[in-house]
Amino acid sequence: MNNSFAEVMSKKTNHELVKIVTVDKDKYQPLAVEAAEFELSNRNIDPEKLNIIQKEIDIRVEKTTELNNLTPSSSLRFANFLIDTVFFGIISQIFFIIIGSIINIEESLFFSYVLLILLYVSYYTFFESNWQKTIGKFITKTKVVNFDGETPSLTEIIFRSFCRLIPFDRISFLFTKNGFHDSISKTKVIKD
Repeated sequence: MNNSFAEVMSKKTNHELVKIVTVDKDKYQPLAVEAAEFELSNRNIDPEKLNIIQKEIDIRVEKTTELNNLTPSSSLRFANFLIDTVFFGIISQIFFIIIGSIINIEESLFFSYVLLILLYVSYYTFFESNWQKTIGKFITKTKVVNFDGETPSLTEIIFRSFCRLIPFDRISFLFTKNGFHDSISKTKVIKD
């Protein structure tokens, strides 16, 4: 086979090629699918191994569909945001009253902002790493999972929490199915 896709397909894994010729067939040009089929046949893969790969792909597609069906509406995500903002505001006020009685934080605005950012990241990290939920998610019966539908690792949660600091992240879920902090950290919110 000598089409422009042959070289590209020769670098794909068996798993990627099977996915291209089956579930993702409609996402590729016919010549690309043809090149993928040709590459698979050239590799002389055991039919049993192909069946195993196909089953793995089917399971993953089914799980992705199931997770997408559990994705909450933008209005529910907005409710999470409002509830968490209120609770974070209360927690941060209490925190700064306590810290303010110990040290004079009014002298350094920069120090106050650093503390506020750390508290903000800690709020989300603490709740989501322990329960997969913040207070807002407890109330709206939603939770955080990774793209496989599993409990996110602490690293994923910390990364997710820091991604919330991206400008306009707070409203990004109004324009996309998942917010920036979801997409970038490879996590998502689903109905519990």
